[in-house]
Amino acid sequence: MPLEIVQIPVLNDNYVYLAREPQSGAVGVVDPAVHEPVLAELQRRNWVLTHILNTHHHPDHVGGNMALKQATGCRIIGPEADADRIPGLDMAVADNEGINLGNETARVFDVPGHTKGHIAYWFADSKALFCGDTLFALGCGRLFEGTPAQMWSSLSKLRRLPDDTRVYCAHEYTESNARFAVTVEPGNETLHQRYHRIRELRAAGKPTVPSTLGEEKATNPFLRPMSDNIRLHLNMAEADDVAVFAEVRKRKDTFRG
Repeated sequence: MPLEIVQIPVLNDNYVYLAREPQSGAVGVVDPAVHEPVLAELQRRNWVLTHILNTHHHPDHVGGNMALKQATGCRIIGPEADADRIPGLDMAVADNEGINLGNETARVFDVPGHTKGHIAYWFADSKALFCGDTLFALGCGRLFEGTPAQMWSSLSKLRRLPDDTRVYCAHEYTESNARFAVTVEPGNETLHQRYHRIRELRAAGKPTVPSTLGEEKATNPFLRPMSDNIRLHLNMAEADDVAVFAEVRKRKDTFRG
């Protein structure tokens, strides 16, 4: 049986996720920015929190760690490469390790770039990827602590996962990401169609997350530096993928559309 996944919107645009493995009843929370909405949702569903899964150290991803641990006695899992910056860390994990949530196992990916110690969790049996701020719907995280080469390597790892993988990213940035995406790949009709659907969802107050990895491969410019359309538009037809990715990221950093 697949994980039961509950999306909790918090702060201005963050998403926190509860994931329950139904056979064992184990419950994980991914990147709890704050604790109160998480505890309220757990109480409403009569679920018992057993794990916190942190992707990276930023306060809007770990801010609820200690209060949740105090309230529930849950175990905190996070990146080995950033162990000193994860509050209450009990278990540090690194690339290709597995962590168990009840009877389901997540594969860990080291995906630095946004931060030096960012990780992602892929639950293959549930087709669910919790990728924090590395990959967004139609976007990727800013390079606060890493290089374009690191981030492209990280995104390339995620890009190799199956197309039907659901992408549970940590922020509702999709509409603004779409406005940017059409400026660097204007000839992508699939992207324009997706942008139209996104605007309809947001106008109705509905989330655009999760997306699927197949959608991202077809429309997300940060996963598409090999696109002839993007390369011609940027006048970078002969550049390597890292250089094209870096230019797209540079343009997004200053985009005000």
